[in-house]
Amino acid sequence: MTQSRKIRLKKLYVPCPAKENDEIFRNGVFHFNISRILEDIHCGKLVVDKEYVDINEWFKWHGHHSSLNEDHLPTVNIDSIIVQAEIRPGIFSIIHGNHRIEKAFRLGKPSIYSYKLKGEQLIPYFITEKGYQAFVEYWNSKC
Repeated sequence: MTQSRKIRLKKLYVPCPAKENDEIFRNGVFHFNISRILEDIHCGKLVVDKEYVDINEWFKWHGHHSSLNEDHLPTVNIDSIIVQAEIRPGIFSIIHGNHRIEKAFRLGKPSIYSYKLKGEQLIPYFITEKGYQAFVEYWNSKC
């Protein structure tokens, strides 16, 4: 990765507010407001890449999700778009749609459509300053 991808830590960072029914992605200290991400994509405020994810390739590199709620799987709509986020430079994780990609895999589907957020695009969606600061430190250590 190049030096140009380093993220500057904002001194006056304001976390993304989380309302009562907002969907939050939690991974360690990284907590993103999925509801705000999707809202901003749909209204055009957040412009992201879109791509089809090759499901077999995805599982080849990422493995299966052992913590899925199997009771929920039958109700999952695999036609809904998933969200990938660049958690470290060049490495993407699914932050919205793990059940969908798993169900699509089990059904033998070749691909699933996704929104793809670059690491820099995640910055406004941290719900805590601590998570934001940890992300910037982690990201910059990988650049």
